[in-house]
Amino acid sequence: MGSIHGVLFILSLQFFVSNVYCLHRSQFKPSFLFGVGTSSYQIEGAYLEDNKGLSNWDVFAHTQGKIKDGCNGDIADDHYHRYLEDIELMTKLGVNSYRFSISWSRILPKGRFGDVNMRGISFYNKVIDAILAKGIEPFVTINHFDIPQELLDRYGAWLSAEIRKDFGYFAEVCFKAFGDRVKYWTTFNEPNLVTKFSYMSGKYPPGRCSSPFGNCTSGNSSLEPYIAAHNMILSHATAVDIYRKHYQEKQGGTIGIVIAAKWYEPLRNITADILAAKRAMDFDHHWFLDPIFFGDYPSVMRQILGPNLPTFTSEEKNLLKAKLDFIGINQYTTTYTKDCIHSSCTIDNYDGNALVFSTGERNGNLIGTPTGLNNYYAVPWGIEKVVMHMKERYNNTPMYIAENGYSQASNSSMTAADFVNDIERINFIHDYLTYLNSAIRRGADVRGYFVWTLIDNFEWLFGYTLRFGLHHVDFKTQERAPRMSAKWYSNFLKGSKIAKGVGSEMSSEY
Repeated sequence: MGSIHGVLFILSLQFFVSNVYCLHRSQFKPSFLFGVGTSSYQIEGAYLEDNKGLSNWDVFAHTQGKIKDGCNGDIADDHYHRYLEDIELMTKLGVNSYRFSISWSRILPKGRFGDVNMRGISFYNKVIDAILAKGIEPFVTINHFDIPQELLDRYGAWLSAEIRKDFGYFAEVCFKAFGDRVKYWTTFNEPNLVTKFSYMSGKYPPGRCSSPFGNCTSGNSSLEPYIAAHNMILSHATAVDIYRKHYQEKQGGTIGIVIAAKWYEPLRNITADILAAKRAMDFDHHWFLDPIFFGDYPSVMRQILGPNLPTFTSEEKNLLKAKLDFIGINQYTTTYTKDCIHSSCTIDNYDGNALVFSTGERNGNLIGTPTGLNNYYAVPWGIEKVVMHMKERYNNTPMYIAENGYSQASNSSMTAADFVNDIERINFIHDYLTYLNSAIRRGADVRGYFVWTLIDNFEWLFGYTLRFGLHHVDFKTQERAPRMSAKWYSNFLKGSKIAKGVGSEMSSEY
């Protein structure tokens, strides 16, 4: 970067970035993982290359009307061919860890009903070896939303107990192929979100739901999300059991699960809304974590759902015991929560079975600063509340912030120049890290933080109309360009004075 641009960058930071003076890399342990995250379908592309099979998202994204801009992940960021370029971006940032996921249909195009695709194995071996050569630790998600379409067609995927066998088989293939170098595994990314979006609102594949939660041709929104979740929880336990018995001791790794964890704040300081906020968490975070820690679902779920909530056998409860080494937390936003048992309100299509309504507004005031994603507000104090809640409820099990990031809305007429000065993203990351550091000082065992995301990518239902990247991507040319936030994060990680504010100098990498 030229000196004039560097001076302008410094002046911009001095003027815009709030309270940067107090935050510095040295406030976190040297062993603390600072990284970036991605997922397979969102960045890889090459959707039918080198014997890869179709995933549920390959099929769903090609269905008219499902994705906001009518696009798909066929090419995405073309990471499959450009992974070395993207690893160089990580190296310039100075991260010590990279969170990514394995495409199930790239490794097992037909699930356990076909052969292992060695070309898929080769691709991930190359990625793992390349990041390790740069001193970057792999933090691997086994499943991040995408599954082989074969399993959906053959037996209904998560609605069938059969998938526990398939997931266990897939996980073991990964442990065998990559576990000698991977020390951090997570079974699922945001299973609490994907079950609701897939089987309650019907917004994700396979698009099943029922009124009043959505308008689908088939499904039962008060039953199927809980069947799918039950099978995911037991699939998690199956994979961890395989890892514990056959791989963990000799490979020396750890394994956990990643939960979407927004904070629910009572709308009013009344008992009904306080209980509603707790109930919302029972139907969200606790829905997946309580069975793993305590052997069963939260009691309020049983009270409300009755026989629609599956039960665990004694054998399954034994399988679940202590089935993780850490909790992964994806934390973006906080919402106000209103009780819908004793008050009249519109049932929320995300938290509806909890009989609550979520809103970002109270008495005409927003809970935080709006972001590019509707109803996602920047509420940095929420991350401290989530982490402290997890600390108290789950005996301070080690935690990693697996995703945290800021979205910018985009359209086809906008260029890189419209996004480069992303002061809002810098403020977002800075402020969330400040509150996270406060939780750590209060005793929370948090061991890592990953920005979502390294590069702009395919953002599920929003296609390419949302940009979370530290680096801008021109999807017509696949050119990557660092945003101001990439430069800020790099300087923070390298301990330069820019992370504290005035008088800083740019990293020579930029």
